[in-house]
Amino acid sequence: TFSDLFEGRKERYGMDWPGKKECLKILQQPSLATLKPYRDESVNFDTTENLFIEGDNLEVLKLLQKSYYGKVKMIYIDPPYNTGKEFIYPDHYAESLDTYLAYAGLINDKGKKFSTNTANEGRFHTKWLNMMHPRLYLARNLLREDGLIFISIDDNELSNLRKLCDEIFGEENFVASLIWNSEGHADNQYDVKINHEYIVIYSKNSNYLKLGYVVDKNTREDSNLWKGYAENSITKNGPGNPPSKVELPQGFPVRSGEVHLQSNQPDQEFYNQLRETGYITRKMSQDFNVTYPIRLNYMAAKEGMLLESCSVFSGWANVNKLKQFISNKFKPIIDEDGDELSFYLSENGVIYYKKTRKKARNILSVLKNLGTTEQMRSELERLNIEFRYPKPLELICYLIKIGLIEKEEIILDFFAGSCTTAHAVFELNKEDGGFRKFIMVQLPEPCPPESETFKAGFKTIADIGKARINRVINKIQQEEKPQANLDLGFKVLKLDKSNFKVWEPTPQITVNELLLKLEGHIPHIDPKASQEDILYELLLKSGYLPTAKIEKQQIAGKTVYSIGDGVLMICLESEITREFIEAVAATDPERFICLDHAFKGNDQLKANAMHAFSSRRSGGNQDVFRTI
Repeated sequence: TFSDLFEGRKERYGMDWPGKKECLKILQQPSLATLKPYRDESVNFDTTENLFIEGDNLEVLKLLQKSYYGKVKMIYIDPPYNTGKEFIYPDHYAESLDTYLAYAGLINDKGKKFSTNTANEGRFHTKWLNMMHPRLYLARNLLREDGLIFISIDDNELSNLRKLCDEIFGEENFVASLIWNSEGHADNQYDVKINHEYIVIYSKNSNYLKLGYVVDKNTREDSNLWKGYAENSITKNGPGNPPSKVELPQGFPVRSGEVHLQSNQPDQEFYNQLRETGYITRKMSQDFNVTYPIRLNYMAAKEGMLLESCSVFSGWANVNKLKQFISNKFKPIIDEDGDELSFYLSENGVIYYKKTRKKARNILSVLKNLGTTEQMRSELERLNIEFRYPKPLELICYLIKIGLIEKEEIILDFFAGSCTTAHAVFELNKEDGGFRKFIMVQLPEPCPPESETFKAGFKTIADIGKARINRVINKIQQEEKPQANLDLGFKVLKLDKSNFKVWEPTPQITVNELLLKLEGHIPHIDPKASQEDILYELLLKSGYLPTAKIEKQQIAGKTVYSIGDGVLMICLESEITREFIEAVAATDPERFICLDHAFKGNDQLKANAMHAFSSRRSGGNQDVFRTI
């Protein structure tokens, strides 16, 4: 029976699909990868705060958790739309690193490869959800409390994306679903031609939601939004505006030099009807020929102010602000955004408000005239870059203005493609002298050998992104007066296996082999790893930004890397001395890391080192000194 079939099943509202449990498992598995620096492919490696990371974004997002947790103000992504064409994704989540390394040619393993998703797949939608869920979950962790995520999508997965984001970000944190009129060539395969896409916006925490000050470019030219101020009458009669009397004291501001107006108070029948309705109706105004506000006594003004107090009666908008203005002795009311609100009387005795805006906001849900894919493709071709479906630069600039309020915040794009997002950051910083920073993440997806892109010398999509950033930098530098303080650089990091070997026990291991492993006689650091490779992995593991300032110092004849003005000190020398330990300890770092084998088995020296560092911290903090 049906009752037997469903007996014992727990019912709850939510979204479920095949593979969701695997998604949740992968979130709990620590990454065994690292990010290795590539100076030769970077620009201004030592000074830039911009990042380009080449690798599988699932692994990269894991690696960024400690360094960037709660630090990113805005995320924009343009993920695969799942249109029935192929998109690349890892087949087995637990093998995502090995899958990537084989795919990128970093290891030789023919048994592991990235797979694709096509419309004839039986689990077409669930494969897309399996790909997106862990990435969005990890991305949320990186957002600040006032952070926002913008996701481009089309009709194929819009409904699933909304449900997925409701689950991960919370339905209460949905901000808007913008409709972008793409304005390009409509897709002719449908009876109804499609010329739009969506941009779904969620906040990390709606209690802290704050959008940028943006005025939609299609706002009419005569709008007050362009003037920097707004003014209007505050008289407003209707069911939601019960009338009340307001006393305008002597000295209240008047716009004209002189005002002489008699009382225009209606007869008692007006007030009788008002008691019945509770508000002033349009018919009452017509029947009694009343203009508002009603002056209850004579109104006289000279030299821009009332000569005597005057009582007025009406339904109001902003009446509490008016009373605050009066109690503040007619000084402007300044809100948290720095806007000033003041009130004045017109020559006809009407009360007006005037709000002077430092910044205006008018964000519409339908986006028009913000560039097209075709225009962006043509612009890239002028930079000698071929890319089929780039998002328009003007569109991304507009979105960044909505998402980034201050000029030094971080934006992350982990489906970077041709790096329109990085291009937009450069353009906006050039425009206003800002210090916005970007993190681009892109899989080195191969370009088809027969494509024009491949023939132009770009082997992967990641190569296209790096080339575009380079050429945008060169273009800005060639301008007549590039701003001196612009960060015209980017640091390239690439996903790779850890520099530290992970012990994986095997059933065949002997007791002696096990003891050797446990005693550390088998080297646990990859002999091919450079000091800089190890340094950057330690930065990530220690929670420092890979863009942190690193100063190379010589202390007691040894090379030491100082991070954060000496907060973290790292020495990767193969041998250290007591004099060196004492000299570094004297700088009083919060943490010092060195190689374990640098002590050459001298346990006494190691114990002295631990004491030298911990004794300088209150409570003898043992975490100051670490070996690897």
